[in-house]
Amino acid sequence: MAVPKRRVSKTRAAKRRTHYKITLVKPVKDKDGSYKMPHRINPVTKEY
Repeated sequence: MAVPKRRVSKTRAAKRRTHYKITLVKPVKDKDGSYKMPHRINPVTKEY
């Protein structure tokens, strides 16, 4: 098992963790012109 030779500093660990952000899912425009969340059924047309 790999073990770190030295302790990772707080700054270095924080720099690595900056890439673990949650991105907001943006709505997409459907065929009928309405907006819906991706991978969800459109409540109006009942299409995926």
